Amino acid sequence: MCGIAGIYHFGHRGKPVDGGMLSGMLKNIRHRGPDESGIYLGDNIGLGSVRLSIIDLSTGQQPISINSGRYWIVYNGEVFNYPELRSDLEKSGCKFKTTTDTEVVVQSYAKYGKDCLQKFNGQFAFAIWDEQKKEIFLARDRMGIRPLFYTSFDGTFAFCSEIKGLFEIPEIKRSISTESLAQVFNFWTTITPNTPFENILELPPGHWMTVSENEIRVKKYWKLSFPTEGTENKANIKDAIEAFRDLFYDAVKIRLRADVEVAAYLSGGIDSSVTTAFIHEIEPGILNTFSIGFSDRDFDETHYQLEASRYFNTHHTAFTCTSEEIGEKFLDTVLHAEFPILRTAPTPMYLLSRMVREKNIKVVITGEGADEMLAGYNIFKEAKIRRFWARQPQSAIRPLLLTKLYPYLPMMKNSRTNVLKMFFGYRLGDTTDPFYSHLLRWHNTSRIINYLSSDVKSDIKHYNPLAELEKNIESEFSGYGDLAKAQYLEATVFMSGYLLSSQGDRVAMANSVEGRYPFLDHRVIEFSANLPEDFKLHGLNEKYLLKKMMLGKIPDSILKRYKQAYRAPIQTSFFGKRSPTFVEELLSQQSIQSSGYFDFDLVDKLANKFRKGETTSEVDNMALAAILSTQLLHNMFIRHAPGTYFKQELSNLVVFRKA
Repeated sequence: MCGIAGIYHFGHRGKPVDGGMLSGMLKNIRHRGPDESGIYLGDNIGLGSVRLSIIDLSTGQQPISINSGRYWIVYNGEVFNYPELRSDLEKSGCKFKTTTDTEVVVQSYAKYGKDCLQKFNGQFAFAIWDEQKKEIFLARDRMGIRPLFYTSFDGTFAFCSEIKGLFEIPEIKRSISTESLAQVFNFWTTITPNTPFENILELPPGHWMTVSENEIRVKKYWKLSFPTEGTENKANIKDAIEAFRDLFYDAVKIRLRADVEVAAYLSGGIDSSVTTAFIHEIEPGILNTFSIGFSDRDFDETHYQLEASRYFNTHHTAFTCTSEEIGEKFLDTVLHAEFPILRTAPTPMYLLSRMVREKNIKVVITGEGADEMLAGYNIFKEAKIRRFWARQPQSAIRPLLLTKLYPYLPMMKNSRTNVLKMFFGYRLGDTTDPFYSHLLRWHNTSRIINYLSSDVKSDIKHYNPLAELEKNIESEFSGYGDLAKAQYLEATVFMSGYLLSSQGDRVAMANSVEGRYPFLDHRVIEFSANLPEDFKLHGLNEKYLLKKMMLGKIPDSILKRYKQAYRAPIQTSFFGKRSPTFVEELLSQQSIQSSGYFDFDLVDKLANKFRKGETTSEVDNMALAAILSTQLLHNMFIRHAPGTYFKQELSNLVVFRKA
């Protein structure tokens, strides 16, 4: 895993790239690749890489060139089926000088062109310079596991694995987009290709782009698709389990390929227990596992984590996180996430990856993707119950089903019908709305917009994030079944934009740790998408196929437990016994009015609820996290350059120049 950056003066042939500026970009992302660094400088092109060495530790220095310098590549990620691809290329006459998957990627591009992407099974973002065509080819993996940001200005194109690297370029103006704030305060993330910053874009998942002297072109090469209603796979459950198991076995097996030790996360839930079970089957030796618990028992799952560790006889490292630690490290989390975040949940993941790195481990296998592709989240069951309730909206019994979804939330344990109607009844009857499954969540989140300043509200008064999202949805979406629609939204908006980014790549790579996700193998995704809905959500039993497959193979207590969403404390992290000093500074009148995003009187009223220890809602907590993270983002990226907070020296920098 690595970090990559580049500058191309496509409108200025012969204009040299400033090597010092490119080095500065890399210094901002050195945490992504602390082992080596390299730069290639051509006539009006510069490519750079910082490397976290995982495959071919001795000869994998980047950038790599082939065909006498015609192609140069900088690459972030892993193509897990690279040995098979290499074998095919060698049979066709290709010669290799390293054993890296990086060289397999560039050799594949040289032979197959853009079609090489269809052959890759992995998680990646890369850029290839074609000296003959004077063109950069950039691509990103199907689900957007690895990031890639870019911008263009005055005949110059620049890209980087993280936005902070782009802001090293003086000509790039730094400002937060008010429309992007509206998107985040609805969906928890922006609508791709937008980012929180004006004129900074991401290459969307499953897309490639080319930049030449004549044009910048972006095109999709893969999309998440579900069958239209009634056309799902008709396999019986036994055959489906067998086929899924074979696919998943291979997905785990190829993700164990590395020249360094591979560990696993154990969350105490089904998904990480499943991945651990398969690792244990494939490589029966002692496995290092890691988990995070909370001193606040309302959030803690340590009991299940330790039970899974004992069951599989792993070498387990457990870490208990306090609210004070979450508050203290929230600043670092935002610096790496480069997004406003509405939860503190990414911060414990940041702390956990730091512990993994302290144990000299670079790679962890995790269970992300199972909930999205096999209907594990409560939002899927919630939508099903709301549809059932909507058929008899006056029923006093039907809404009580909702109490079964959140037994871990104190407010839900003894809720009466009137309370449930008040909370879950929003647009109950709008069952034909294509976004029905998510309307309630987005409505609750959008209440954060009330805290925006009058100037920002004026900017976005005619802007409708839901209307923009609808414009970006695939045309086939309208033909999907109810569950498929919900899964599509969860996977393409929430998962790629938040879960795999702020809570995934960014906090892991902040500590030079690579996450690998077997449930996000594209073969597993495509198979799962085509399963009958009943194999995924069987009544209100989530991940039905997975549970049947793992019966007797993971602890029964984990297999049969209630689904509990991963959460972390917010209120006690910022207004606990030892509050971080930055909290009151960021919420001060001077800070709020200086940045201009929020209404101070409303923010202060909210903060006083927390200061006085009054009862606060989930929306109150989300609003607090959103306000603090936006204020932090402003201070780190707008008020100051990111390099003010850290800029690390490059290790083993090698500079290649055009011959």
